[in-house]
Amino acid sequence: MALDYGTVRTGIAVTDELQLIASGLTTVDTSKLMDFLEDYCQRETVEKLILGLPKQMDNSPSESEKAIQAFIAIVNTKMPDMKIERQDERFTSKMAFQSMLDSGMKKSKRRQKGLVDEISATLILQAYLDRIQ
Repeated sequence: MALDYGTVRTGIAVTDELQLIASGLTTVDTSKLMDFLEDYCQRETVEKLILGLPKQMDNSPSESEKAIQAFIAIVNTKMPDMKIERQDERFTSKMAFQSMLDSGMKKSKRRQKGLVDEISATLILQAYLDRIQ
């Protein structure tokens, strides 16, 4: 499972059992994210969480990294057995929006920011899967 963590919304993506293809799952209000994860992990098998690693162009951490580190601390406390890995997420939002354009998605649908977050999580997960295979 991959997360495109944001302070307002978090996009979530999952993969198939063979870990070949990433698919968007949903977008969750970040304030409800931990409850969603605990519930989802009780119903489904989740081997690990892949969290986006936001970096500036000079490789320094972006401003959102502090919030992500705080979230990781919460996961480590509430779900101590959950493995967490990071995946560079530079340009995923831009790529997500471009994929929406390329697919011919209507403007009203493209304005749904949660959809961009979900697609971004899918891109993060697919990049991770491609990297480990």
